[in-house]
Amino acid sequence: MLQAVDASFGYRDTPVLHGVSLDVPAGGLVGLIGPNGSGKTTLLRLLAGTRLPSSGRLLLDGVPLAAKPRGELARRIAVVPQESQLAFDYSVLEVVLMGRYPHLSVFAVEGPGDLAVARAALEATGVGALEGRPFSTLSGGEKQRVIIAGALAQIWDPAGATPAGQILLLDEPTAALDLKYQLGIAALLQSLHAERGLTIVVSTHDLAFAARVCRTLVMLKDGRVLASGALEDVLTTARIRELYGVEAEVVRHGRSGLLVVPLAATGPEDRS
Repeated sequence: MLQAVDASFGYRDTPVLHGVSLDVPAGGLVGLIGPNGSGKTTLLRLLAGTRLPSSGRLLLDGVPLAAKPRGELARRIAVVPQESQLAFDYSVLEVVLMGRYPHLSVFAVEGPGDLAVARAALEATGVGALEGRPFSTLSGGEKQRVIIAGALAQIWDPAGATPAGQILLLDEPTAALDLKYQLGIAALLQSLHAERGLTIVVSTHDLAFAARVCRTLVMLKDGRVLASGALEDVLTTARIRELYGVEAEVVRHGRSGLLVVPLAATGPEDRS
């Protein structure tokens, strides 16, 4: 459904992605993993259509993203950024209602249908009781759930349902969260995928999170695809060594699935 075909991209004179190809199937749950600077965030921006590749193609249902109207794309693809900065101290409900902008005409205000979608999204992410709270007073995990709710409100229809083919892109969704909230976000994404049929692409440097949540993985190193495929085929000791320069043991746990146990660095320590 969503494809990158030999896509390259750079910022001015700095190349970032080099001939990247990947397929995100409808209903997929795909993880982008790699060290800092490997191009994960840039690739998400290309998949969202907010950046154009310098060469190669980005396709949605076989049609170039650049040929899709921006409003149509915004109703199909929602992005949860790594950080969300708000200019004012909005309430939780107001933050989620911002996701309805692709559904409103010029100068229109949110109506009862938009409020219903926003509240349905808050309930789906487990924070419905917080709708009147100032966003700034929330914990890190609560804020992340509210931002995800806003993304859901962007791509849901007025009945609060998920139309077929909707895509959620998340950039390091657990980077600033403690372990309890990491587990909560992992469970939330699994639930949205299983119960709502969302197609999800998540960028992360956390191998434990990727192993718990994702079904397929794409490994990025220096802006190139090192490996891609089913979780068990990609998340191996040899690939982790090649990607991160770390010796690790990959074991299967009865309840958690694959576990990655880091053992030792294999090269010089990066002191940058």
